Amino acid sequence: MGSEVRQRRIVALCASPRVDGNSRALADALVEGAHQKGHAAEVVQLDQVMTGLLRDCRKCRRPDGRCAIEDGFEELVHERLVPADAWVYATPLYWYGMSAAMKNFFDRLVCYVSASYPRSQEVVEGCKAKRVALLLASEERFPSAGMGVVFQIQESSRYLHQQFVEVINGIGNKRGEVRFDPTDPLHAARVLGREMFTRHYSDYNIDAVRPNSVWPDARDTDHDSSVTPYADV
Repeated sequence: MGSEVRQRRIVALCASPRVDGNSRALADALVEGAHQKGHAAEVVQLDQVMTGLLRDCRKCRRPDGRCAIEDGFEELVHERLVPADAWVYATPLYWYGMSAAMKNFFDRLVCYVSASYPRSQEVVEGCKAKRVALLLASEERFPSAGMGVVFQIQESSRYLHQQFVEVINGIGNKRGEVRFDPTDPLHAARVLGREMFTRHYSDYNIDAVRPNSVWPDARDTDHDSSVTPYADV
């Protein structure tokens, strides 16, 4: 009973225009780790799937409510993202934000969750309860440089009722240079791929009832087994 009852599916969305860039290296490492754990995982190169930008849906939609932009986004949503158990965003840091391809992904998603789309409820329900992670490639290490991207993923995950479990930041500029980052973000990405569904996640509010200890092993040594809506001070 302790083993996984089914194979989990992870989709890593790579938003770099360079297929041999640092974002792709991070995504490939995560997929490698996921495969080591027995998960089904793949990298989707977003600029090869999406060829059009978001338009005015009121003018663009077909009479049946379907999106009129002819590219691979509809297939991505229904055949890959909805059935997946986890979404991973891999993007370079451009002007202290996500790349255009990643922003376009979120912009285009609105066409499929809007009530005007005939399968919107299927997509809305299919977006929920995913585990989410961010793989960020940047040239600079300054702590707040990537916070704009982190915040957008955090808020998008909250909106979609998803669990945002991890951020991995790899430093590099030249293609593949992230492998020289002494913090070894590629190793961190592989580990995350293996632990995507076991990594500790919490997002408490003041009304949450929770144990005094975060980790189960610590609870075994705690004489006070009660639960409280606030942390010990």
